[in-house]
Amino acid sequence: MRSRILVYALVSFIFGFFVFISCKRKSGSVQEENTFASLVDTNHYIGKEECRKCHSDKFETFIHTGMGMSFDLATLRKSAAHFSSHELIYDKFLNFYYYPHFKDSILYLTEFRLKGKDTTYSRDVKIDYIVGSGQHTNSHLIDVNNYIYQAPFTFYTQSQKWDLPPGFENGFNNRFNRMIELECMSCHNAFPKIVLGSANKYEQVPTGIDCERCHGPGSIHQQQKMAGIIVDVKSKIDYSIVNPAKLEINKQMDVCQRCHVQGNAIVKEGKSFFDFKPGMNLSDVMNVFMPMYKGDESSHIMASHAERLKLSKCFVETIKSAQIKNALQPTIEPYKNALTCITCHNPHVSVKSTNKEVYNTACKSCHNNSKEINSSASAKVVECSASAKDRMAMGNNCVNCHMPKNGTIDIPHVTTTDHWIRKVVTKEKSSAIREFVRLTCINNPSIDNRSLGDAYLSYYEKFVSKVQFLDSAKKYLDDSNQKAVRSNLSSLIRYAFLKDDFKMVIHYVDFHGEALDSLTHQSYSNSDAWTAYRIGQSYLNESDNLNGLKYLTRAVELAPFLPDFRIKLADLQLDHDDASSAEKNYLFIIKENPNYTKAYVNYGYLLLSKKKDVRRAEDFYKKALALEPDNIQALINLGGSSLFRGDVSAAKAYLKKALQIDPKNQEVIKLLRVI
Repeated sequence: MRSRILVYALVSFIFGFFVFISCKRKSGSVQEENTFASLVDTNHYIGKEECRKCHSDKFETFIHTGMGMSFDLATLRKSAAHFSSHELIYDKFLNFYYYPHFKDSILYLTEFRLKGKDTTYSRDVKIDYIVGSGQHTNSHLIDVNNYIYQAPFTFYTQSQKWDLPPGFENGFNNRFNRMIELECMSCHNAFPKIVLGSANKYEQVPTGIDCERCHGPGSIHQQQKMAGIIVDVKSKIDYSIVNPAKLEINKQMDVCQRCHVQGNAIVKEGKSFFDFKPGMNLSDVMNVFMPMYKGDESSHIMASHAERLKLSKCFVETIKSAQIKNALQPTIEPYKNALTCITCHNPHVSVKSTNKEVYNTACKSCHNNSKEINSSASAKVVECSASAKDRMAMGNNCVNCHMPKNGTIDIPHVTTTDHWIRKVVTKEKSSAIREFVRLTCINNPSIDNRSLGDAYLSYYEKFVSKVQFLDSAKKYLDDSNQKAVRSNLSSLIRYAFLKDDFKMVIHYVDFHGEALDSLTHQSYSNSDAWTAYRIGQSYLNESDNLNGLKYLTRAVELAPFLPDFRIKLADLQLDHDDASSAEKNYLFIIKENPNYTKAYVNYGYLLLSKKKDVRRAEDFYKKALALEPDNIQALINLGGSSLFRGDVSAAKAYLKKALQIDPKNQEVIKLLRVI
């Protein structure tokens, strides 16, 4: 019996060994010695549950960290909010109230309006996901036929307050229309499966940042361990998986900076937000830009931890010291004694469970009278200069003084620790006037002009719509010859389009010579599709409908699940009496994305103008108003259809309601005069 068991064990080992060898032979890329397997293109993600099988101790603590709790289904257990007080959120600019509540274990948001005590409009929207660990916020997402959008309510945990989400305030409430694109999803979650040719349609959405975001894809690691290939990690590096502590400093910081530097990320041509893996340089995939200001150095954004830490003398000097020591005596953890992110933060343990003395110990390891910052330093590091009384008042906590909590400039109702470690900044210094200086790349000192130009274009579109940023962009985008135009086409088209210089767009297309034929690549950024769309729209604005049709058709071919592109094409087809093609495109949008209001309005117009089907047209207009009660065009069209039916009273009512929303609308004013 024992011999039989021994034979079975031997066979199992041999089988496992050959499975591993065959996997390596089948791979398109073979892992080289001293190269992390995360960089092998055939290595794939296996999911945190597979990691759990061997690393259950790490898993059980990690799932309680901010990363582990970053994203999940919208359940009462996941939510950090309170629902007992029936608090309402009110948007005074759009006159909407919002009431979050659970019903039968399902989270809903009721959007409504009041006139006196009467409810004049109400809409219930089911909430599908909660994003955010709850340490600072819980925001909420909806899934509309796999298209993911942000809902207009957030719970701010520190202040225990419901309010509009960041960016929805002061008249910018997108209601249920802010797309959750790959850049956002890929930092707040593990990697999803997104539909190519869309901006926010997902085949699969994970629930929380997982192990492989910091350690890299795990399939080769799993294969090696199952085959019995074990590495003594106390003395050697296991290259089958990334341990960030064993990376050189820039690559170690880049693991954190992938998400903990919330800036203006410009993905390199041919790359996507999926392409960065631990062990790489972040600059191989993207360049991250931040605005530099004069004055008010205490201001920072929410996810600026790595950027602020790198400003600290503690970081700079201890890194130098570690590099000198490692050059003399190499070690597998060259920055173990330097001040990096993981000096204070164990990624597997929640900040809430970390005693403050962990942070103070990190400070005191250098700041005493018997140690130097590095071997070449001539002056010793001094102890805290504050009096014993002042230190006691701050709880003998170094962080309280040298890493104060401040409000963030991008997220309301939130305070976070400023990771720029420095002498205490006086209020006089921190109240200085902010003056924009430039955009600077914080992860790549050797930035190319094209990326810098794209950074200014992106900053204009996403953050501050001032023409100075467009002018700055143009300085870095060469258009001096045909080769330069062909190389920079998408950026030049974007620049001219944002300037509303449609003649310049067409000039670049003509100068290029083969623009349409060059726009053939599908990507997660939809870059070619956007370029084709901008060119097509420019031709339409210059009354060249034939070329406009060509380029809009190409945009839809490349990005079939971007409704903004398809509806422009459908509208153009309808204008040119191709009602059949227009109808197919309108119905495609409505089926794909049933909350896309404009498709209902425009299809209703087709039904009325081409088919004289008043009843169905009005049904679609009313569906649009159920989603968007302030839709001026739907109200105007209902006024027109009411006149078509001979109901003047109803027509006046619809048009007067439109005029209440937009008192200066000349089309409505003229129609009311005619009636």
